[in-house]
Amino acid sequence: MAFQEIAIDSLEFNPFQKISKEWMLITAGDEIKSNTMTASWGGLGIMWGKNIATVYIRPQRYTKEFVDQNDTFTISFLAEEYRKALNVCGSVSGKNVEDKWKEAGLHPYYVDGTTAVEEADLVFVCKKQYHQTMKPECFDVTENDDKWYPDKDYHEMYMAEIVKVLKKG
Repeated sequence: MAFQEIAIDSLEFNPFQKISKEWMLITAGDEIKSNTMTASWGGLGIMWGKNIATVYIRPQRYTKEFVDQNDTFTISFLAEEYRKALNVCGSVSGKNVEDKWKEAGLHPYYVDGTTAVEEADLVFVCKKQYHQTMKPECFDVTENDDKWYPDKDYHEMYMAEIVKVLKKG
């Protein structure tokens, strides 16, 4: 089943459910080399008059190198039947296996100079707009720093314009 481009304002889903409970794959790279990772933290909204996706990536994640080296990345949402693949992509580093795609039972899908996940139901193609490392002094509730960052491996926040939405059709 092929992807079809759809208008972003035609989307109808609960972003809290979609991101936090169903999870997403953040993917970057090209046809030569790419990597993907599972994420359950992120957001969708408007910034600078643009439709923005916000994702958070810890410094030790291999996918971060691909996101940093490219202007675009994708966010792919998969059906529940791919939960095992999502778990693999969240626990296995592409640095440590010969082929993370094969390990997860997934396939890269190349679009607009970046990579998405062929098995996805929904893909956002995103163009980076802003990034910043979270800082301990910026926590208004310090227990969040203590609870989520005991190793002080603060997430990098990426805000990216959603430039294309693809849906399995």
